[in-house]
Amino acid sequence: MTDLPEGWTREGEEITRAFRFADFSEAWGFMSRVALLAERADHHPDWRNVWNLVEIRLTTHDAQGLTPKDLALAAAINDLI
Repeated sequence: MTDLPEGWTREGEEITRAFRFADFSEAWGFMSRVALLAERADHHPDWRNVWNLVEIRLTTHDAQGLTPKDLALAAAINDLI
């Protein structure tokens, strides 16, 4: 599993990406859209938000590592921006 969606990096058994926005409201709106994607996929990110920065980590805890679900969600998140 070496081909990561654009902007994502692998850190051990996770893939990560940081997204920076104009302000908190824009970051929060993005997180809301990601939440809807995650619910539909039944695959939820580990994430952090500080003002205009959203950091997302994806891994499949049940599999103890990366799976196609992580890559698919990362690609879908990329499509939001």
